[in-house]
Amino acid sequence: MTYCDGAGQSHDREIHLREAPKQRRLNKELKLLDVYAIATGTTLSAGFFLLPGIAAAQAGPAMILAYVIAAIPLIPAMFCIVELGTAMPRAGGVYYFLDRTLGPVTGMIGGLGTWLALVLKVAFALVGMGAYISLFIPDVPMIGVAVAVAVALAVLNIFGAGKSGRFQVFLVIFLLGLLAVFVGGGSMDLHASHFTGFFDAGTGALLSTSGLVYISYVGVTKVASLSEEVQNPERNLPLGVFLALGSALLIYVLGTVVMVGVVPMDELAGDFTPVATAAGKFLGHPGVVLLSLAALAAFVSVSNAGMLSASRYPLAMARDHLMPRVFYRLSRRGTPVVSIAVTLAVIVIILLFLDAAGIAKLASAFQLLMFALVNLAVIVMRESRIESYDPGYKSPLYPWLHIIGIFAPMVLISNMGWMSIAFTAGLVFAGALWYAWYAKGRIGRTGAIFHVFERLGRSRYDGLDSELRGIMKEKGLREEDPFDQIVARSMVIDLKQRVDFDNVVDQVSGWLSHLVPHTPGEIRQQIMEGTRIGATPVTHGVALPHLRVDGLEEAEMILVRAREGIHICFNNPLTGHDEEEDVAATFFLVSPERNPGQHLRILAQIAGRVDDEDFMPAWENARSTEELKEALLHDDRSLSLTIREDGETAPMVGRSLRELQLPDGCLVTWLHRADDVIVPRGSTVLENGDRITVIGDPAAMRNFRASFLAPKKKPTRGFSGLRRKL
Repeated sequence: MTYCDGAGQSHDREIHLREAPKQRRLNKELKLLDVYAIATGTTLSAGFFLLPGIAAAQAGPAMILAYVIAAIPLIPAMFCIVELGTAMPRAGGVYYFLDRTLGPVTGMIGGLGTWLALVLKVAFALVGMGAYISLFIPDVPMIGVAVAVAVALAVLNIFGAGKSGRFQVFLVIFLLGLLAVFVGGGSMDLHASHFTGFFDAGTGALLSTSGLVYISYVGVTKVASLSEEVQNPERNLPLGVFLALGSALLIYVLGTVVMVGVVPMDELAGDFTPVATAAGKFLGHPGVVLLSLAALAAFVSVSNAGMLSASRYPLAMARDHLMPRVFYRLSRRGTPVVSIAVTLAVIVIILLFLDAAGIAKLASAFQLLMFALVNLAVIVMRESRIESYDPGYKSPLYPWLHIIGIFAPMVLISNMGWMSIAFTAGLVFAGALWYAWYAKGRIGRTGAIFHVFERLGRSRYDGLDSELRGIMKEKGLREEDPFDQIVARSMVIDLKQRVDFDNVVDQVSGWLSHLVPHTPGEIRQQIMEGTRIGATPVTHGVALPHLRVDGLEEAEMILVRAREGIHICFNNPLTGHDEEEDVAATFFLVSPERNPGQHLRILAQIAGRVDDEDFMPAWENARSTEELKEALLHDDRSLSLTIREDGETAPMVGRSLRELQLPDGCLVTWLHRADDVIVPRGSTVLENGDRITVIGDPAAMRNFRASFLAPKKKPTRGFSGLRRKL
């Protein structure tokens, strides 16, 4: 892709229509409710049902404030993870973000450590089930039960994220309902005397406890590792994460207030079933049973969501050659079966041989370090000025919030003791050692930080720019992108004879000179220069010259079809050689300089359409300029239909377009009547035999189909039905 300024200097890089063989992608099955349920379910478990008793032993009543303080370093990290997740919705979450920004060494450390921390959190949750089950069945073999639950959840995950997500939604709804009963009932039985001596434990104990309970929140961002499987990630990922964090913070604060308010501190401190103990104070034995059920639902929920998230880390690292390729193997259902199996095996080993509860608490320090690096990653991506970095959500208060997000975790880590620091250092060393031994010779990429170095006169890695453009192609357009309108008003040149690309550029430059403050000669020079240096993609019989200029209000496009071909000489950036080819379609796109992201998304949309098998037949067989435009539009964004008195469109006959009351976001762009093309207006009355083309965003088009093309009811049996058959 090329942008040239008035001096003819090339500033943009290429967007590839011709790509390397595509990697298999995970199925997009997770909706907003699934995202919310996974993020919430990964958060509300041991942090609420087990840790408050341990936190009370350290900080007394101030453990309520510790939960608030613990959320502070998470907030910048949450904003950053959402920004990175909407720009790069790929399996692996934090690993992928760190790898593509700070380089594969940091990515290896982050991926391995975050995967292990999640595994430990799952094992911790499974062990935590024992404390509550032992209230009713003291002699049950809890490790055996935990292993059985882990195996069952792994099988569920193998059947697909959609099924696992629906199970997660059920668990979280059940859990939130019981917690509402707990908070509502307990708030009526609080004792003010229990809050005396609130700060007696001191600031050091408060900060140390905040670091301890920090692990309670980290699950809220783990859904980012599933972003590749989220439908419409630019909307559902931010909204789901923000709602989950708000729910978790509210429940932690209100819930710990209830625990402190109803249970004497000497009884609450060190209690491994604090929620059941508190419920017993104001609900009696039924409350103990009810909240124990809530605890079990929470532990199963976090285990399910944690395993779902954790299994995507080996998959993502194998995809990038940091782990053996066997982890990249997907089942027929599109799930990483080997990665899930290995994650399960490590969980079982921890359950059988290690003190999962003790190690899981150490993982908080490593998570704090990772979230500090995530804040740094956003700074690197912003300062790299890669135009294909196109997040659907941008974290606010840049860069001050991000700087706070880097240093705030360090304060908590320094107050967590040498064991936590040593554990974090050990994970960093293990990740670096694996990279040096296994992965170093298998990869050749660097992170976005080298784009920052380029601004300082050092090297960069162009592969990241190409990868981000591929992601843009997958994400598609945003609601505000006027792709349909650009196609609808585009100029069409339909050539019957074989021509040279230079001659076509001469015609196009003359027309574009009426839209932009450049002469035809300057425009021609810019287009030809882009083709010469390899910035004009050419593949599948299509060429896509493009540029961005100042002084243009909105993007414009010219579509050119040559029935006998347009002969073009170009530089192929994949081979580095000059090549020649005859193309049947050439799309000239010019966009405003101020909006590079939209320019790239429109190009990506065209590239995606060109890849479709039905594009070229539709393009070559088009009988009019309107049909040429229709060939470029995707089916979910356009619809052509003929108005007939005896068909499903019969109610439209004899009505004006204004009377039809089309759904918002829909527009009738063309109307064919016999051999004439009529410009449709609100007063235009539709007649039998008219052919219209409707365009709009996918949601609006679905509403249009539902309103005007709803399937007819089958005729009832009887004489009328018999007459139809006869």
